[in-house]
Amino acid sequence: MRRFFLSAFLVLLPVVATAENMPAPQTPAAQNAVRAPKLVEPHLHVSRSGNVVRPRVALTFDACMGQADERILSTLVRERIPATIFVTARWLRKNPQSVAIFLNNLDLFELENHGQNHVPAVDVPVVIYGIAAAGSPEAVRQEVSGGADAMRAAGLAAPRWFRGSTAKYDPSAIRQIREMGYRVAGYSLNGDGGSLLGAGVTEQRITAAKDGDVVLAHINQPTHAAGEGVARALLALKRRGVEFVRLSDVDGMGDDDTTQ
Repeated sequence: MRRFFLSAFLVLLPVVATAENMPAPQTPAAQNAVRAPKLVEPHLHVSRSGNVVRPRVALTFDACMGQADERILSTLVRERIPATIFVTARWLRKNPQSVAIFLNNLDLFELENHGQNHVPAVDVPVVIYGIAAAGSPEAVRQEVSGGADAMRAAGLAAPRWFRGSTAKYDPSAIRQIREMGYRVAGYSLNGDGGSLLGAGVTEQRITAAKDGDVVLAHINQPTHAAGEGVARALLALKRRGVEFVRLSDVDGMGDDDTTQ
């Protein structure tokens, strides 16, 4: 009799163990939760000059919102340093005088698309650096097309490059933006840490740019110390003999399918 009960117990053990290891049923809230997207922050380089004494660097500046940083803008104009400026519709509306400067110096400045409202080009609901993303393919499309419409309305040429707020994307949004006819502008050197770094650190970072680097900095924070560092770095790079190029001037290669 004891052997019978022991055998029956051993037979039931796998059934009990399997039941204990079964996942708990999902609640409706868990079933409807949005899975966190895979976010990428693409790199971009321009073709190298191959000249040790004259390295090639592309300066790119984001004009997100707020006012123009005259410390940077005046240095670019005075020193005749070419740069690519990514503008939002919000910034264009508030800075007509700076837009006029760009239009009067088209040999220096290439204006490109930074979006309509400065929201990250991610097509699922997520918050990045405290900024709510577009959240849907339709909203990503509006962010991109709205920025381009505002540029044309301001008298600027139709953009060919797009850089979203925070410079982060999910792969499906990158595909969508590429299908709209844009190349997505990453970068290789973060010059000012979102304009939050001090002047000295910013100057040191940008001055260290190497052949083929695409520098990202901001031209819309005139009260931040970083702008002073940017202006000083521009002069230091010029003294080094750097060849400054805009993104449209040379070939650019980005990862995450952003340029090809």
